[in-house]
Amino acid sequence: MKNTGHQDHLVILGCGDVGKRVVETLNYANIKFVVVDSQIQSFENVEHEHVVGNATEEEVLIQAGVPQASTIIVTLNDDTDVMFATLISRGLNPTSTIIARSNSYKSIDKIYKAGADYVAALPIVAGQMLAKMTSRCIDVSCKKMDEDIMLYEGVDIEKHTVTKDDDLANRTVADIGLRHKVACTILGIEREGKVITDILPSTKILKGDIVAIVGGKEEISRFKEKYVK
Repeated sequence: MKNTGHQDHLVILGCGDVGKRVVETLNYANIKFVVVDSQIQSFENVEHEHVVGNATEEEVLIQAGVPQASTIIVTLNDDTDVMFATLISRGLNPTSTIIARSNSYKSIDKIYKAGADYVAALPIVAGQMLAKMTSRCIDVSCKKMDEDIMLYEGVDIEKHTVTKDDDLANRTVADIGLRHKVACTILGIEREGKVITDILPSTKILKGDIVAIVGGKEEISRFKEKYVK
């Protein structure tokens, strides 16, 4: 493995079809990350940091820097492995954001209980994508979609434009404390036409920013009540 000395980084567990897509996206966005996979051939001709090993083993996760990771993405092919990797990662890092893949509806609750913040159920995501593609192909005139977009089981993304009266304006992410106060997370910020995805505790929210907030329906409601004027 290459050196992973930076304190605040992202770890991807699993480099199969889904993991490779995540890697491609992060590479395109120029975001640094570490990938863990048991197959050495997964890392042929790659330049990104990586660890060859089993992502359900604590020593491997420590080597990849899971205890220092700000975000952990679990994209293993087997749901049992996803649960174990999530459970161990949460034990090593109680404060990280863990996003996990689920291949079956039956595994969603178990993966949440293992410590995941968000569980992306592939059948749900695929179904929504197919529905959107179909509506575009047949040119159906539909009602405008709500700003609340259901991503996966029980989790929404809401876009909100920050006004001067909001409790978000001119405050840092650390000062706002969404995760601790309402169990939501700022996924990204659109500012003057540019999208910011590298959200740090020191990142400041400004008037006019469009923030993407991730959370469950109840958590989103609490966010609106507490922060939106």
